[in-house]
Amino acid sequence: MNTENAEILALQGLGWLASDEDGLQRFLNLSGLDAAALRFQAGTLEMNVAVLDFLLAQEDLLLRFCEAQAIPAREVHLARHRLGGDV
Repeated sequence: MNTENAEILALQGLGWLASDEDGLQRFLNLSGLDAAALRFQAGTLEMNVAVLDFLLAQEDLLLRFCEAQAIPAREVHLARHRLGGDV
């Protein structure tokens, strides 16, 4: 997992969350962000890390995201590690 692939995976995670009403609402509630702030910060290192941390903490969403992307959950862990250290 290189940095570029980790960033892409985080953006895919954000896009997937945006298409999942329950997941997006949980993310907004836990992060304290509103939709405008989310759009403004999308793609930043901080937002990428926040998205990956959120998915890793929400097993049901993590598994659904991984199924939709046809990737093992380990890829999300590796991406998080690449972008900011240990999970």
